[in-house]
Amino acid sequence: MLASPASPAPVVLMVSPTGARRTKADHPALPMTPDEIARSAAACAAGGAAMIHLHVRDRDGRHTIDPDAYRAALAAIERECGADGIAVQVTSESAGRFGPREQEAAVRALRPRAVSIAVREAVPAHDLDAESAAAEWARWMAGEEIAVQWIVYAPNELERFLDLRRRGILADGPRTTLMLVLGRYVDAVGGEPRGLLPFLAALPGDVALPWMICAFGGRENACVLTAAALGGHGRVGFENNLQLPNGTIAAGPEALVAQAAASLSGIGLRPASVAEARARFGG
Repeated sequence: MLASPASPAPVVLMVSPTGARRTKADHPALPMTPDEIARSAAACAAGGAAMIHLHVRDRDGRHTIDPDAYRAALAAIERECGADGIAVQVTSESAGRFGPREQEAAVRALRPRAVSIAVREAVPAHDLDAESAAAEWARWMAGEEIAVQWIVYAPNELERFLDLRRRGILADGPRTTLMLVLGRYVDAVGGEPRGLLPFLAALPGDVALPWMICAFGGRENACVLTAAALGGHGRVGFENNLQLPNGTIAAGPEALVAQAAASLSGIGLRPASVAEARARFGG
């Protein structure tokens, strides 16, 4: 007798509907205000997203990490989605505007449930003072039980993160995870599924950190599926990509989420619930 098939593995779908750089000139449905972001979060949750990667803007529409701007967006998301409708991860992204200590100060003031931090921004290379400051920041976040997702943009950055972690500079908190970035915004270099392989080759088998990918450009969905098939998770949204796999422009971030969820189903996987996402990535 054939054994009953196992339940499909849950794959966390995160959505980044806004990002730091695009505006409504790039796409009229790109959400920028707290209410627009909240409505987008609800639509994306309905399509299969368990988490939102939250960027906020100032009065002039520029990227900011101001705690009050975050609080306004977080309140709007909770009003629209409810407390358990979607998990939220804020970003500390510099976008060329903020230094490491400004990023740290914003996170300390906000005390979010989950935050993403680029390794290259928090710990600039060849800077021992930066290592000392980052170590204190990481210990504080661990003590506050903030889920930290460390962003690496290349396999050598992953190797550096692992070294910093081994040396105790970037201490693990309750939910330490990785974001592996495929492609890059500068020069509009699109991510490709094969770009994931060097990252995985640099990740030792004894390092059991949950990982997720995001990918620039129209191969976003293929990259997410590749990651999911190899045991990872995926982020989609207008921060990195505006196109559906067939090359047409998505009507909104929720269309990218729905496409990813449908594609996962096609290979025997399923989008994770909010509770499952929080267990791995916080928020």
